[in-house]
Amino acid sequence: MADREAFDAYVRERWAPLLRTAVLLTGDRHAAEDLVQETLVRAAQHWRRVDPATADAYVRRILYTRSVDAWRWRRHQPDPAGHPGHDDRPDDDARPGHDDGTRAADDRITLAAALARLTPRQRAVLVLRFYDDRTEVEAARLLGCSVNTVKSQTRHALERLRTLAPELAATFGRQEATR
Repeated sequence: MADREAFDAYVRERWAPLLRTAVLLTGDRHAAEDLVQETLVRAAQHWRRVDPATADAYVRRILYTRSVDAWRWRRHQPDPAGHPGHDDRPDDDARPGHDDGTRAADDRITLAAALARLTPRQRAVLVLRFYDDRTEVEAARLLGCSVNTVKSQTRHALERLRTLAPELAATFGRQEATR
């Protein structure tokens, strides 16, 4: 019974952070909720053997690997109507006075659309490295791959983001300059 209570407490405390990470991994809120639920079902099956000090690392590893597993399965399925991410927004210079706070929202939408067009492994690497602030070694361990794979996937993902959303380079460059 104590295992059940400990697991329930963990879920209550960590649901929101796990969901945020899953949204970044999947690019879709509904798919993210499914991913977190699948992850927690797997974790619950072995919870009595999980060390409380490393419980979050254990659950996050399940989350990352389930995300990649889902991608591998979908890769062999027929492609639906198309890919999201086409950006119809006008250029910044076509939007005078665009410093009214909507730029950040536009950038988030653009980034989300660009992330959705990366492979799940590339998204997982970027989430681990830049959102969860993991080292290359930690990311490799969590994804079950080599450090060189993490490095190359990061490089490829960032190159792809620069291609898909070049307007973000100027935005993130501005943020770095103000730090």
